[in-house]
Amino acid sequence: MLLQGRVALVTGASKGIGRAIAERFAHEGAALVLNARSDSVDGVAEGIRAAGGSATVVRGDIADAAVVKQCIQACRSTHGRLDVLVNNAGAMPQAMLGMISLADARALFELNVIATINLTQFAARAMKSGGSIINISSIARAGLPGASVYSATKGAVASFTLAAAKELGPRGIRVNALAPGFIDTDLTRDTKAEVRQRTLAGIRLGRIGSATEVAGSALFLASDLSSYVTGQVLGVDGGMMV
Repeated sequence: MLLQGRVALVTGASKGIGRAIAERFAHEGAALVLNARSDSVDGVAEGIRAAGGSATVVRGDIADAAVVKQCIQACRSTHGRLDVLVNNAGAMPQAMLGMISLADARALFELNVIATINLTQFAARAMKSGGSIINISSIARAGLPGASVYSATKGAVASFTLAAAKELGPRGIRVNALAPGFIDTDLTRDTKAEVRQRTLAGIRLGRIGSATEVAGSALFLASDLSSYVTGQVLGVDGGMMV
């Protein structure tokens, strides 16, 4: 029970990596506050509770500042504390440079970057006795063809992580990021066959990763196993080359 007695807030928890992280944290004893836009997050919470865990749901778009406040308030009112934040909510639209509108680019930055910054600020105020903040970047931070704006947002998340770690370290709050590679989720299952094969050829482990493998890395960063680790961007990519 690596997270026994701790309270964790996970955004984008209705499916994929967010759901896998939430379920792994619950298995390790954490009380969960789950956020997602989709009603399917209720099913995730019900499954956690059925297994004997604790899960509270706050539905809504994390890009909405009011929803951010509701998430933090849920941690305080239900559990009186917050120990772990996972900034997982995000989107991955793909479009060649010049084919994405400024409005869409701004909306993506609002969700992938600004919401992460906003929630981190509120969470840091709620973490009275230290804590762990885990941001989800991506291997795309190195530049993914066909996803230039997404790559830019994930590069921003990585840079924000490094700066926030320096600012919050003196308060005992660790800030790290995970940078997943090609992971089997809804975001990647619609990838064209030729793109999928070309991507696989560039993964040194020779296979696609799973959401549960990303969740294992998140558990490491959330727990005392990484008590002396901060300001790191950990690749979970099977040795993928971009």
